[in-house]
Parts: sequence; structure tokens; C-alpha cells
Amino acid sequence: MRIIPDGIYYACGLTLVGIAISYFVHPWAGVPFYVVSAFCLYFFRDPERTPPPGDVMVAPADGKVVAVKEIAPGETRVSIFLNIFNVHVNRTPIPGKITGITYQKGKFLVASHEAASLENEQNTLVVENGTTRVVCRQIAGLIARRIVCYKNAGDSLAPAERIGYIKFGSRVDVLYGPEWQTKVKRGDRVAAGISVLAEPTTPQGKI
Repeated sequence: MRIIPDGIYYACGLTLVGIAISYFVHPWAGVPFYVVSAFCLYFFRDPERTPPPGDVMVAPADGKVVAVKEIAPGETRVSIFLNIFNVHVNRTPIPGKITGITYQKGKFLVASHEAASLENEQNTLVVENGTTRVVCRQIAGLIARRIVCYKNAGDSLAPAERIGYIKFGSRVDVLYGPEWQTKVKRGDRVAAGISVLAEPTTPQGKI
């Protein structure tokens, strides 16, 4: 299983602290640090994913769909909440070119709350491929205080390619137009790069 480097660094640091405490204080005193070290490896896991065939939009994150809303005429937003047990690696919802990246500082409200979409610290990527434009927004949460993005404006993305991750609980929003038909509902659980969020409404909407 692939592990994000941050997870390895945290795990090594915590293990060293545990060893030191076990040596200088008591053999069992370091156990909590070993447990947290193991959890860091689990949290920062990065499994391989194979996207489904066809012209579809996939989930950019693992987690629970907490909102499916029409936020403007013809514009839909799907919001996915990630708890600390979900895989936190984010993937592009569609293949294409990143035409813009915007980082916005903000609050750290509970990521499952509706207000988090507008008020929390977030990183927004716009992905276009000539026939459609999809916005993918990485949003920090109450515990998550760091958003990591691997990509830059102008980069080309393959289907379900990794774009970054968010540390310790977060939210990812996807916004798209009427050329897509939503295939998920509130309460559904999705997996990044695997679960289908939407399909083209017409053959002309195919990507």
C-alpha cells in the first residue's frame, strides 16, 4: 500500500518519541505514541484506483455525500465530507486541463456543515477539456488545517489522476453545468476515482 510521505514522517517521529519515553519513563508509557504512529500510516494511505470506463465524472474524494444542490440555474454542486477514517487523497473528477487554481483563506468550520462551502479555507481547481468545465474545491475542516495540491494551472490531467490531499477530516465540492446528469444523492458513500458522480445528459455532452 502506497503511503503519502507526510504519513511516514509523522509515524517515524512519533515512534522515536515513544521509544524515548519507554526508555526513560516506563516501557508501557510509549504505547500511545506507537498507536498514533500506526494511525498516521493508516490515515495517509494512498491506494491505487482504476476509473470506470466511458465519459463519466467520478468522485474526487472518498466519503459521504452531504449535499446535492442547484446553486444557480443550470449549476449543480455535490459536496463530499471526509471523516478521519476515509482515504484523503483527492482526484480529478474529469480528465482535462487545469485552467485556474485559486487559494482562499477562511474559517475552519465543521466540514459537514453547509456554511463550510463558502466560509472555510479552500483551494479551487477549474478543469476544462473543450466540451465541459468542472470546478473541484478542496475545503479544510475543523481539524484539517492544511490543503495540499500537487498541480499547477496549465497541467493536463488523466482520468482520476491524483491532485492532492487534505489533512485530517475535510470536504470536497464539485460544481458543474447542465451538460451533466447527477447520479448520486445525499447520504451516498463514494470512492475517489471510482464512484460515478454524473454522466453526460446527451451524446453531445460527452467528454
